[in-house]
Amino acid sequence: MNIKNYLITIIGPTAIGKTALSIALANHFGCEIISCDSRQFYKEMKIGTAVPTDLELAAANHRFIQNKSIFENYTVGDFEKEALAKLDELFLKNNIQILVGGSGLYVDAILKGLDAFPVIAKKIREKVRSDYEEKGLEYLQNILKELDADYYSFLIENNPQTLQNPHRMMRFVEVCLGIGKPYSSFINKKENTRNFTPIVIGLEAKREIMYSRINQRVDLMIEEGLLLEAEKLIANKELNALQTVGYRELFDYIEGKITLDIAIEEIKKNTRRFSKRQLTWFKRTENTCWFDYLTDRKEITNYIENFIQKCQ
Repeated sequence: MNIKNYLITIIGPTAIGKTALSIALANHFGCEIISCDSRQFYKEMKIGTAVPTDLELAAANHRFIQNKSIFENYTVGDFEKEALAKLDELFLKNNIQILVGGSGLYVDAILKGLDAFPVIAKKIREKVRSDYEEKGLEYLQNILKELDADYYSFLIENNPQTLQNPHRMMRFVEVCLGIGKPYSSFINKKENTRNFTPIVIGLEAKREIMYSRINQRVDLMIEEGLLLEAEKLIANKELNALQTVGYRELFDYIEGKITLDIAIEEIKKNTRRFSKRQLTWFKRTENTCWFDYLTDRKEITNYIENFIQKCQ
């Protein structure tokens, strides 16, 4: 008999209640939770990434929470391989499992797979890095705009923070230069098979409610010691893992560039902007059933059970 596997996937903006829902569903279906929050992987970044509390972690089995160090070079490709292998193992115990997180690219990697990019010659990669070190980030942005205007426009509209990430920008440019084709021409070309059917649940709220929840979460992080956490990490602020809202602003405060009050307001503002980009990304996710964040969990459970029943 062919047993079908189902991956309940919970998506939505930050501070919307994904963790609480995932725990409730894990307990209902007797399964485990795969986290795909790209910053909660790092054990040095607990408060600023809103890692589930000890009580929440004890309430259901979580995977990929604080399992890496900021000093490790951990990519979305690494996560895809490790998470799929773990799911294969978990599906042997229960044909229903849960994926939860706010990192859209990481969700896509599990549900659809990453695109296969060609190998770039070492001399080209070295030349791009050298150009960046000599001419700066703006130079890379201009090159990408010239070589792949479509992808540049996409980033401006959907993920402008990526344009400030030197590692990502160097990658985009080296692909364009190394292959002679736009980076965007390689996206969504690879067909990947999965041994599960996704059941995608989206959580949303009115904008003013979402923003209020974000502001409250930031205040709570400050109360719990986010500043002390940032002080411990500032020596390594150039690491890619720390190019993150909540840390960058406090690094500026620690270095005397802004006041603490301004830093906190900047965290709130930048988190609100991030949540808008999350929603833009997730609204593109196919076959998602969206629920208000206050929806009774029984209604969501019924939707999932009916979905599975129709697939039998």
